[in-house]
Amino acid sequence: MPKVLVSDPIDQVGIDILSQVAQVDIQTSLSAEELVQIIPDYDALMIRSGTRVTKDVIEAGKLLKIIGRAGVGVDNVDVPAATRRGILVVNSPEGNTVAAAEHAVAMMLALSRHIPDANQSIKSGKWDRKSFTGVEVYKKTLGIMGLGKIGAHVATIARSMGMRLLAYDPFLSNERAEQLGCQLVELDFLFRESEYITLHLPKTQETYHLINAEALAKMKPTVRIINCARGGIIDEAALAEALAQGRIAGAALDVYEEEPLGESALRSLGTEIVLTPHLGASTEEAQVNVAIDVAEQIRDVLLGLPARSAVNIPGLRPDLMEKLRPYLRLAETLGSMVSQLAGGRIESLDIRLQGELASNDSQPVVVAALKGLLSSALQERVNYVNASIEAKERGIRVIETRDAASKDYTGSLHLSAKGSLGEHSVTGALLGDSEIRITDLDEFPVNVPPSRYMLFTLHRDMPGIIGKIGSLLGSFNVNIASMQVGRKIVRGDAVMVLSVDDPLPDGIVAEITKVPGIRDAYTVTLPE
Repeated sequence: MPKVLVSDPIDQVGIDILSQVAQVDIQTSLSAEELVQIIPDYDALMIRSGTRVTKDVIEAGKLLKIIGRAGVGVDNVDVPAATRRGILVVNSPEGNTVAAAEHAVAMMLALSRHIPDANQSIKSGKWDRKSFTGVEVYKKTLGIMGLGKIGAHVATIARSMGMRLLAYDPFLSNERAEQLGCQLVELDFLFRESEYITLHLPKTQETYHLINAEALAKMKPTVRIINCARGGIIDEAALAEALAQGRIAGAALDVYEEEPLGESALRSLGTEIVLTPHLGASTEEAQVNVAIDVAEQIRDVLLGLPARSAVNIPGLRPDLMEKLRPYLRLAETLGSMVSQLAGGRIESLDIRLQGELASNDSQPVVVAALKGLLSSALQERVNYVNASIEAKERGIRVIETRDAASKDYTGSLHLSAKGSLGEHSVTGALLGDSEIRITDLDEFPVNVPPSRYMLFTLHRDMPGIIGKIGSLLGSFNVNIASMQVGRKIVRGDAVMVLSVDDPLPDGIVAEITKVPGIRDAYTVTLPE
């Protein structure tokens, strides 16, 4: 009989489900060393946020088939290491949606009416009404940053309370926002107009310290900020300073850049801030929901069935997965690239399967392309299971075509995306069994392998322009690893593709576009 280790407290209903198919051992508060020692005996591991599943744990888990996280975030699991070992990592992306949304609303109301401080005051024997005069949320403007499942539920609640709703979500269509009663706006507009701002974004390179001193300076002095999403999206030092100086009215935080919260200027503030210790998912119902969701997935995988919320590996037949694996990587790479080239909110994605790829089951390739397309914004929230759903909810129109003819490669993939900043296309193929080549960029022929950091330019094919770009990059201390130009006719339009060794510094694209002959420039950062 398979064995399952439960290393964090979970609801008994989850234990009962696992017990249907496996021997279940509950050992909580294990040290890292203890977990490494005992994990070789187990086929599955079920955790919450307390257990860190490191590369050492994964490599020691010789029998591990699945790691189940009873919750949404998988920051405490080394997902790449698990993927390399062929271990499924599953979570519960919807189990705590209602709990997190309700906590955000509760924090907004508690902050508005000074409930925590009034409670403490009366418990200390006082009867001080004047010090706790609050404000109403009715007819106030709420800016919702991120309209995923949690943000959408917050919108529904806030709308019922008579609030005016603004929303920022680069990957959401106007139609979907209107269904939720929200006006989709740019970030600066949301900062300037909102009286409340609630965050429902993943923590990514793009969202890290998104609320910083510069952003706070754009906001109304009456604004109140709520963060029940992820720590690190707000620059806590800048927030504390703005609150202490009265430049904004208040904040309510449930998550922090470092948890548990240590010495922080936030602790010394008064009624203008409400702090809770990461309670967003801490309801009885949510704990039951995530326990059931993840336990059922572990049970199914142990029975040889697919998981419905796999973070890393889709629920595909092993033989099909092995056959398509190189093309899935190609599709993800092209999806990520065309998403960053098109920029902003993606409206449509055209997918053309060419050559032998056109004769294969296309759905996994399409899903992989969507995963790449959405990954820069959604990070761990998007996977092979939910990529199609996430794209549909964001109003992204997907068009799939097949072309059995392929001139230069046995199989290739062409993606064309229309976004709020323009329309771009990219074509790629496999060289040999697994080496990816970019063969076409916006209809210009090229032949380059993708790299971590890339720079693309559209320019006039004229003498000296390549040297100018090289000199400019050198002045920014950017080292070029490779460069190639694609053109259709001499002295016409051309594209230049550069691979560089490090992330391109801020402001460099603006400088590149000032070079005579350069019409546009784009940077792309691909996953490692």
